[in-house]
Amino acid sequence: MSDPHDPLRSLFKEAAAAGQSRARSAPPSYITARGERARRHRMVGLAVGACLVLSGTGAAVVSLLPGSPGTTVPAVTPSPRPSPSPSPTKPEPATSSPTTPQTSTPRTTPPTQVPSSGETSPNAPSGPGAPASPTRSATLPPS
Repeated sequence: MSDPHDPLRSLFKEAAAAGQSRARSAPPSYITARGERARRHRMVGLAVGACLVLSGTGAAVVSLLPGSPGTTVPAVTPSPRPSPSPSPTKPEPATSSPTTPQTSTPRTTPPTQVPSSGETSPNAPSGPGAPASPTRSATLPPS
C-alpha cells in the first residue's frame, strides 16, 4: 500500500531525522525542580481539600445536633421591672381631677396639669430624662 517513493513520506522522514539530531534532554536540575513544584502543588491541593471536608463536616454535625442552642432572639427585649413600693397604710380616695390640690399635705410647688391621653402640653418636659406622665391610676383592694 505504501509506496517507497512517496514524496510526503520522504519529507516526514527528513524532518524527523533533522529534529532528532538537534534534540537534547533537559538538565537534571530543571527536571528535579519541575517535579518538586508539581509535588508542592499537589500537597497544597490535598490540604485545602481536607480543610474544606473537615469544616463542612463540622458545620453539618453542629447544625444537626439535638439541643444545640438556637440563634433565635426574643421578640421583645425584656425591660426591668420596677421594684414594688411599700403599700400605704391608708389608701387615698381617687380624685376626679388630678389638678385639685390635696389638703392633707402642703405643697411647696404649684400642681401641674397632666394632659389627657394623646395631648401634650407645650411646657411639659420631653425626652429621655423627662418624667413619664401617668396614664393609669392604681386601685387597691379594700382592706
